[in-house]
Formats: sequence, C-alpha cells, structure tokens
Amino acid sequence: MAKVNGHASDAEISALNDAKTHVARGIGRSSDLIFEKGEGSWVWTVDGHKIFDLTSGIAVSALGHAHPAVTEAIVKQASKLIHTSVNIAYTRPYLELTTKLLKVMPDKSLDTVFFWNSGSEAVEAAIKLARVATKKQNIISYQGSYHGRTWAAMALTRSKTIYSKGYHPLMPGVYTAPFPYGSQYGCPVPLSEDQLTQAALRDLKLLFDQQTAPTDTAAIIIEPVLGEGGYVPCPPAYLAALRKICDQHNILLIFDEVQTGFGRTGTYFMTEQTGVRPDILILAKGIANGLPLSAIISRKELMDMQEPGTQGGTYSGNAVACAAGIAVADVMQEPGFMKNVAARSKQFFDVLHDLKQSPKTKGIIVDVRGKGLMIGVEFDGPLYPSRDQSKPVPEGLAAKVQKKCMEKDLYILTTSIFQVIRLIPALIITEEETTLACKILSEAIIEVASEL
Repeated sequence: MAKVNGHASDAEISALNDAKTHVARGIGRSSDLIFEKGEGSWVWTVDGHKIFDLTSGIAVSALGHAHPAVTEAIVKQASKLIHTSVNIAYTRPYLELTTKLLKVMPDKSLDTVFFWNSGSEAVEAAIKLARVATKKQNIISYQGSYHGRTWAAMALTRSKTIYSKGYHPLMPGVYTAPFPYGSQYGCPVPLSEDQLTQAALRDLKLLFDQQTAPTDTAAIIIEPVLGEGGYVPCPPAYLAALRKICDQHNILLIFDEVQTGFGRTGTYFMTEQTGVRPDILILAKGIANGLPLSAIISRKELMDMQEPGTQGGTYSGNAVACAAGIAVADVMQEPGFMKNVAARSKQFFDVLHDLKQSPKTKGIIVDVRGKGLMIGVEFDGPLYPSRDQSKPVPEGLAAKVQKKCMEKDLYILTTSIFQVIRLIPALIITEEETTLACKILSEAIIEVASEL
C-alpha cells in the first residue's frame, strides 16, 4: 500500500484499524495508537504523530528505541545464524553473553546461567529449581507482586486480580505475605521503614505459624522494588531479615529483578544496593532491549541438581536475542552511562518533590518514591484515605494525570490498584528531554488538581 509523505496512507491506516477487530480481546492496552517507528525516547504513529515515550515498552527498551549498537548486533547475527535450539547445540552469542553477565553479578556465588524467553518463563524456571534443590513445594510471594501471567507465575502474582480472574484453580502451594508498603497496610499516616519492616516480619512469622511451615517452604520470591504493585522500594532491613530466615530454614531467596535489572535503579542490579545475596536472580526486560530474552542465575551447586532435559525450550537463549544482550552489556559499560542515570534520576525527583509541596497541586500527591529511573508518584484516592476527610476524593487521579499527559503527547503508565503513575524512561534520556518531560508532567498534575 502506498505511503504518503513517508507515513501510512489513509487506505493503509484503514486496513490496520480493521485488523484491530481481529486481535484477542484479552490483551489490555493503555491506548489505541499504532506505532510505526521509534528513536531514543520518541515514537511515531503510522500517521506520523510524534510522542515522547516515558514507558520504554514497560522498562524493556532500556537503551531507547532502535539503539544503533543493538540494531547493528541484531543485523550482524541474523545474517549468520538466527536460531538453533539450545537443546541441540551451543551458540557463540549464548556463551559470550553468559560470560558478560557473570562478570557483573553482585555476588560471585551466582555463577550459573539458564536463558529463557520471557520474565514469566524465568519465574517458572526459578520455581522448578527451588523445588528440586530443597525437596519442598511451597512458595511465598508478596501482596502487590507481579511475576507474570503464565500458569505458575500467575499464581504468584498479587498486584491485581485481573491477571488471574477466571483462571482458577491456579498452581497450588503458593502463600502470600504482606509487602512492607504503607498503602497496603491502609496507613493514612506514613510509617517509617523500620515500622513497616517490623510489621511485615510479624506477618511473615504468622504465615509460617499458620499457613506454611518453614519445613514445607521451598522459596520466598520478592521484588527488591515492587513493580506493578506501585514502584515501592523494599526496605533493605527487611531483605536482610529474609536472608537470615532463609538461611536458618533451608529456604531459597529469589529476587525477581525482571523490571529492576540492567541499570533501571541506578546500578546494574538493585541487589547491589540492598547488600543482600539472593539464591536465585531472575532477569528479563532490559536484558536485550526489546528482543525476547530472560535468565535465571544461581549457584552451580543448585543448578547441577537438575537433570539434563528438565530445563530447556525451543526458543530459549535465541542467538539473535543473545547478540542483542551482548550489545546492551557493552553499552552499559561505557563511561558515563550510569552517571547519566543518576543525574536524570535526581532531576526527576527534585521536580517531583517540589511539586508534591507546591500549593498548586493542592496536596493530591501523597508520595514520590523509587530508585534511579524507576519512579512512582502516588496520588490521594479512595484506597488511600484523604488527608481532609471533609472533602470527597475523586476517582482515578492517576488515570486523569495519564490522560492529560497523553493529550500533551507524553506517554506514561499507571500501575497497581492504588493511585500511582510510573515513570520508566529510557536510561539514555538527555537532560533537555528530562526537563521537557518534567514540564509536561507538572502541567498535567497541576491541571488535574485545579479541576478537583
């Protein structure tokens, strides 16, 4: 079909819109746009509309859209070998990426790698490993957690019921502990990290005493920063306490760093900032800047407990995806890469903290939090008691802010059952782009506040 001025013709756009009616209804999406291309922090629709993207494909395109180094690596590898199953033979990119990842592990005991395709699959691989290694079945996950939508991963996910609605019964042997997060505890007055830690540890002890004994528990899986549950960093003291509990009871500690990994929180992995060693590290999203690739990394002594043939998959560790992963690893090692993440993070947080205190926002922002370029802004709402009980709280402030931003060509996402927007820009976002993003976001929040 013909192109007009480099963009899709009316006929082509009409055909694409017709195709939408044949896409599975079960997919949820935040817009009806059709993207054609991307470059850095920007995307263009088929009709040529330019949009500032602060979603990065939900933290996947960490180096921005169409990063030249990643594109070059993909093209070069595709011209030599696109795929051979990991169950047939090794490929050079698979082994090279293994070596590169092990060099940046936060703990050298994490020395053995298994690649799969998606975060959900990697979560399931971690569950399989935990059950084999401990000879136990039960798994503890957390309120607000998101671990995926495949069968076992869905059973662990507790951020929204929509992910499992209508699909029960799910995988058995899963128990849920409260995450140390004030909104989850229904606290109108913010608690300190220590108070949240102690409350969550008491609840975990109750879980052991009432629902799953440590002798029946194979693993505890946790996100160091709660993702879909609201972009909430876990207090390091809580993670340290989990490490002691797991060591005491032969329980494996699993860190799901699908969203936090690969520079998103300001270090290669959030694990580095916690000072706590997991037994299994789960990775995906930013690992290959958009190509399907995930991994679990653990100790060789644990991984070797699995018999050959018990792990694998037709597409796992695809050669082109691994080549993209190598390019990502190389770019992240370039001088100044992490410094830019830190500088842009400070830039965002400075503006958002000022906005929280500004009389123009009328107190609707109750929390600004996150790490690096994984930033959450929580608004007052029905699930978070209003400070002024005499005034009604409007529904959906987060969605209202998101809509305002979209009207201004800034693409952001909401998250969790609480009133939270999340900012997950490309890690290569510039100072000028960050200034523009903060300007548009500030305008949107002030406008929403003024309309209350």
